[in-house]
Amino acid sequence: MAISAFAVSDATAAPSMAAKPLSHRLWVTAVWTLIGFFLINLIAMIAAVITSSFASRWLRSWLPEGATTKWYFSAWSEFQLDDVLVVTFQVVFAVTALSGLIGVPAAYAMARREFPGKKLIMLLFLLPMLVPPITYGIPLATVLYRSGLGGTMAGVILANLVPTVPFVILVMIPFIEQIDPKIEAAARVFGASTLRLFTSVLLPLLLPGMLAALLLVLVRTIAMFELTFLVAGPTSQTLVVALYYAVFAAGVRAVQSIDAMAVIYMAVTVVWLIIALRFVNPAQIVTRAKQTKAH
Repeated sequence: MAISAFAVSDATAAPSMAAKPLSHRLWVTAVWTLIGFFLINLIAMIAAVITSSFASRWLRSWLPEGATTKWYFSAWSEFQLDDVLVVTFQVVFAVTALSGLIGVPAAYAMARREFPGKKLIMLLFLLPMLVPPITYGIPLATVLYRSGLGGTMAGVILANLVPTVPFVILVMIPFIEQIDPKIEAAARVFGASTLRLFTSVLLPLLLPGMLAALLLVLVRTIAMFELTFLVAGPTSQTLVVALYYAVFAAGVRAVQSIDAMAVIYMAVTVVWLIIALRFVNPAQIVTRAKQTKAH
């Protein structure tokens, strides 16, 4: 009887043990199906835009009637993309440089010093990245226009610094905290000045973190629409804002010309993103932060 009872219990346990792997497989299949569906739609949309930008005529058919590059030349002249790209790179490099000059020293002070209100300041640094840009962009644009900076290159740069400087600070703090303060103390003992300490000791150790933060700031600034749109003027529009005006401004424009401009924007963004990922491993930042918390 004991043997039969044991056999019955095994028989009843077997289905539950088999059902668990089956449900797990179904769950994994569902997740991968959703991911595949999303990727297929994303690739299809991008392919449609690229195909349209090279299409001479594309109406009610799976493929265009012919291929041409005239829409790129048309978009380049119609939207003055040479001036727009120059403005875009000026804004991007200015924001990246100023974010590094302001953010790295501030991150060093936050990592090395304890003072009253430090947690509150860290919360304030988090807010521009947690709150949607449009919520603080409108009052920020109002202040810049009242001060005469609205519609200028300086105003666009200042507006983009609001989220990028805290981003640099929060990325750099774990990199700075992992450096043993005894190394700096030893350099001081051997007579190193503050400048020599930074250039010869700290800079080589912080360079991976600085490169990670600044390259991500560069990509972020290229794609920043809300703040730039609210502050930019006719001569200070970046590529993403010019693309918006090309789509929604009054007048009749060829769809292929707008698609060509969109492809140019995607190409610029993807090139910089590839460069950033060539030097930056996004998991590295999280790993360093976890290691710092563990210590």
